[in-house]
Amino acid sequence: MGEGDQVTGFIAGGLGDQARALAAGEVSSRELVGRALGRIEATQPLLNAFRWVRAEAAAEEAEAADLRLAAGERLPLLGVPVAVKDDMDMAGWPTAFGSAGDFPPKTADSEAVRRLRAAGAVIVGKTNTPEFGQFPFTEGPAFGVTRNPWNPAHTPGGSSGGAAAAVAAGVVPAALGSDGAGSLRIPAAWTHLVGIKPQRGRVSTWPEPEAFQGITCHGPLARTVADAALLLHVVSGSHAGDLHRPEAVDVLAAVGRDPGRLRIALSLRPAFAGARHRLDPAARSATLRIAERLEALGHEVIEEDPRYGLIGLGFVPRSMAGIREWARQVPDRAVLDTRTRANARLGLLLGGGALRAARAAEPRSRHRIGEIFDRFDVVLTPSTAVPPLRTGEMAGLSTRRTDSAMIAACPYSWPWNVLGWPGVSVPAGFTDGGLPLGVQLLGPGGGEPLLISLAGQLEGDLRWYERWPAGFGAVGVGGAGVGSRLPSGG
Repeated sequence: MGEGDQVTGFIAGGLGDQARALAAGEVSSRELVGRALGRIEATQPLLNAFRWVRAEAAAEEAEAADLRLAAGERLPLLGVPVAVKDDMDMAGWPTAFGSAGDFPPKTADSEAVRRLRAAGAVIVGKTNTPEFGQFPFTEGPAFGVTRNPWNPAHTPGGSSGGAAAAVAAGVVPAALGSDGAGSLRIPAAWTHLVGIKPQRGRVSTWPEPEAFQGITCHGPLARTVADAALLLHVVSGSHAGDLHRPEAVDVLAAVGRDPGRLRIALSLRPAFAGARHRLDPAARSATLRIAERLEALGHEVIEEDPRYGLIGLGFVPRSMAGIREWARQVPDRAVLDTRTRANARLGLLLGGGALRAARAAEPRSRHRIGEIFDRFDVVLTPSTAVPPLRTGEMAGLSTRRTDSAMIAACPYSWPWNVLGWPGVSVPAGFTDGGLPLGVQLLGPGGGEPLLISLAGQLEGDLRWYERWPAGFGAVGVGGAGVGSRLPSGG
């Protein structure tokens, strides 16, 4: 095996394998980071996963990591290339969060980025996201269209779509994203990845004491449960200014641990959200297949739905208030998407009594919905109601029509953001046309270890990490086969 093939093999191996290879001296950070930067350059014209690329800074940090490794220093991710979503501050770089305009560079890292750097990771760039993370697609006038490696005519989802595209294409072994209504779990499902939405406060959102009135949190995207858990482990922890500081849990110890025989509630009915939806037959079949595999693994699966009630009344004011807060930070509000401006105005209208009522209703929602965990250990739902949308499918829609289309496509994820509880999206197979699908494993507060153990058991059975999108993955990227797949007209 030549040097290039060996480096490619370590990339295919994932986050943990790269960290172990670096610690053993089998590969250098310079090689891995150089390969990641090369893959960004090769895939960017097609996938457009990155908003900012730190080519020079990352190369310098890789050289420094190699010196630290040679001196005997060991850290969980020392020298490993990763990416972060462009809603997290990184010193020296703007945080545009999908918006156009001349944003000033930040002077300090966010707490999650600080922890990632403290673990030794080399951040190669910041990934694309729709404006303020509002949409389940990653497109916008500020950066163009981000595409799905499994089929570039389709979106990788959103709002952590750039991060998902980068990981699914093998550009980086894992990436840090965020989830305010499914923004990790939706792109994980649509790009054949594992996405963990952790407990609120598990990963600090500082310099914000909480993000989007507490509905948004940071979390990992990776090809395997172990890699997702490793990334979650290194970024977990609180800042003194955080509003939410949950009791620590050991997510690493949960990897590979037998979850025991569980009672699992299979739920195909989403919470009421004032819009019609239809569960696509392919998504339904994929969810039922996972339910059958769970039964084959010894678990008891019973159809039962959580008592959601009108939990949507607790989501909208918080979400719109968060959009308004971000809209106040942009250099030029005139360049915002018309839907963003409309949502910011709604955030102003709902920012008083409605917002207070939404926050006050959360304990009641937790009590009502949490009753299902008196009888079940885990709730299983589709991650989305439909396969990946085509790029441009919601471009130019009015605010009302966009909201209706989003709810119809992705009705299953957002209630857990209101509750602040953890959920994991795992791959659930493909449509007949080769588009990825996913399912959610949902738990109560502090439930990440059990969800990770169960996800790992499923992964050992299904081995989803062995399948890559054509033209990407273990054997380089680029070439005629990849470039020729770019559809015409957008």
